[in-house]
Amino acid sequence: MSKIETDVEQADAPTASLLLDDQMCFALYAAQRAVTNRYRPLLEEFNLTYPQYLVMLVLWEHGAVPIKTLGARLQLDYGTLTPLLKRLEAHGLIRRERQASDERSVQITLTAQGAELRERARVIPAAMGDAVGLSDREIEDVKSILERLTAKLHG
Repeated sequence: MSKIETDVEQADAPTASLLLDDQMCFALYAAQRAVTNRYRPLLEEFNLTYPQYLVMLVLWEHGAVPIKTLGARLQLDYGTLTPLLKRLEAHGLIRRERQASDERSVQITLTAQGAELRERARVIPAAMGDAVGLSDREIEDVKSILERLTAKLHG
């Protein structure tokens, strides 16, 4: 018997549903798409995509980071991250530099233009907070639940 079959058998079988609206995965998927779609017009003003914005958030917080650390922080593999970084570099927002101490390690740093963008981008979280329409407490609760869910699924 497969792990999935065992897990399903151990679950409360009479309440198990295959209806789309009963699936947590679909609610997460729909919410993720709605959030990303709401970010799109805000980010267009900064010539950023949502994944590029996430990269910039990490760099604004930490300054310079190795690409390996950036990938781990964003839960993105190297193959996904590299094209994002190339586009950000082409826009003059970041620099990718090989470390002299380890040629295999690439450090990602903000340019002056990338650092300046941070101040202009401060309007984004407030605009998203307004768009979501949840209280600060509700947002913290949702974040906490999603972080626990992620941790459980990774571990």
